[in-house]
Amino acid sequence: MKKRLNSNQIKLIAIIAMTIDHLTWTFFPGTQAVWYVYALHIVGRLTAPIMWFFIAEGCHYTHDMGKYIGRLFLFALVSHFAYDFAFGIPFLPLSTGIFNQTSVMWSLAFAPVLVVICRQEKIPQWAKILSIIAVCLITFPSDWSSIAVMCPFFLFAHRGNFKRQAADIVIWSFIYAAVYFIFLDKLYGALQMFTFLTIPILAQYNGERGKWTGMKWLFYIYYPAHLFVVGLIRIALHGNISTIF
Repeated sequence: MKKRLNSNQIKLIAIIAMTIDHLTWTFFPGTQAVWYVYALHIVGRLTAPIMWFFIAEGCHYTHDMGKYIGRLFLFALVSHFAYDFAFGIPFLPLSTGIFNQTSVMWSLAFAPVLVVICRQEKIPQWAKILSIIAVCLITFPSDWSSIAVMCPFFLFAHRGNFKRQAADIVIWSFIYAAVYFIFLDKLYGALQMFTFLTIPILAQYNGERGKWTGMKWLFYIYYPAHLFVVGLIRIALHGNISTIF
């Protein structure tokens, strides 16, 4: 069967799903057990695995890993302030806890760092393991936590074997769902497993970028920009309160 979706089209799906999810948090603050709120958040589960997948693809296709990593960390810095403003989280990390203190971009930026470290033959295995542990600890407080490092890392390692990549998405989503279920909210912990809905979409990826070359720059601009708008809506509707819990 011919695969029909290029990366631009799949990234557009991620952008739409992400916007729906973030607006849902804003219009319906907290973890509300209402079917239509739950359904809108299910749509939002499409975004994260697509981001993980294309970070792995970026590691494969980039001509300069150093510049790629630098661009991601710059993006993570800008996105930290946009994300915290969007959901009413203090800019100082860990001031309100250890969960959801910064955007998923902080974790995603570390994924190619691990790829570089683990591909270095001169680095001993014990040092690689310690690096993985350290990165997981550093990224734990972000949105999607350390999962947004480890899943792209494994997706890159299993590139070319989509069945194993699909398993990576399910396994790492389950780990995140279990943590969310135990420590934050049981209903919304179970919701995290709906990331599996992304698998049929990614299965249609044809390996092509698409005719438009500006999609990656659109995402770099759109992500913090839409979060800033979400923050303005939050303040207009609710005042300066946190909406994500």
